[in-house]
Amino acid sequence: MRAIDYALREGWASLWRSRGSSAFAILAIALAMIVMGTLLLVTWNVERLLAQWASAAEFSVYLRDDASSEQRGAIETAIDSSGVVEQREYVSKADAIGRFRREFAELASLTESFEDNPFPASLEIRIRPDAEQDGRAGALVQQVAGLPGVADVRYDREWIGRLAAGLSAIRGAGLLLAVVMALAAALTVASVVRLGMNARRQEIDIMQLVGSPIAFIRGPFIAEGVLQGGLGALTATAFLWLGLRLVSAWWGTELSALFDGGSIEFLPARLAAALVTGGMAVGGLGGFAASRHAI
Repeated sequence: MRAIDYALREGWASLWRSRGSSAFAILAIALAMIVMGTLLLVTWNVERLLAQWASAAEFSVYLRDDASSEQRGAIETAIDSSGVVEQREYVSKADAIGRFRREFAELASLTESFEDNPFPASLEIRIRPDAEQDGRAGALVQQVAGLPGVADVRYDREWIGRLAAGLSAIRGAGLLLAVVMALAAALTVASVVRLGMNARRQEIDIMQLVGSPIAFIRGPFIAEGVLQGGLGALTATAFLWLGLRLVSAWWGTELSALFDGGSIEFLPARLAAALVTGGMAVGGLGGFAASRHAI
């Protein structure tokens, strides 16, 4: 504990003495953590949105215009007997065009020029959440798609899956960029800490001569890097929070509609803590690399 206390006190004193050059290291870490934090913030909220959409997953069965009442009955029987349906609603051709006119009022005038109603009748089915997980919903979709009288089947889960795959690709690319920036930040920290170490070379030599433990010699430089990383990560966290507030102020209405009355959220405490810890680890790595030249 004495070594840790000494390292922190000396590390903070060294950081303050070289605050001009330390600011560059803190800025480098802040930039790396902003990239990582933005990645976490975007993926966290998109995952919330995908989970929300997945919990209300639906599939629509579009009927052929010439589908008979017997064919429609057979389709409804297959759906009801599957045991995976939470709710089913029949939408007639008249209901479909009426819904289009309500939801797309600016385009409603276009429908007045139609000679025939181009919108098909459909069955809209809400799937039970457990059926999504065990694959029964997908089996029902395939079964219904092959029944007579069915023109097309649209399953929400398919495009949700594609969005999830795209999110994974973005996460991987962003993580790679963040790692590269973190390594660059660690090198910046190492350079700044080494400058302070060179200024204290005489003091270090004396400590070696009197037999000071390695922890007391290297510890302050590692602590200085950790402090720089922590300050950089806290700066990044504050910047991300402010950026989120600005985004909410500018596009709050659109985001509320997208999240079905909710809103975009800041990182949960565990992810914010992980971001700060990551910044401290990057700074500590740079400090450790520089401290190896102390002895």
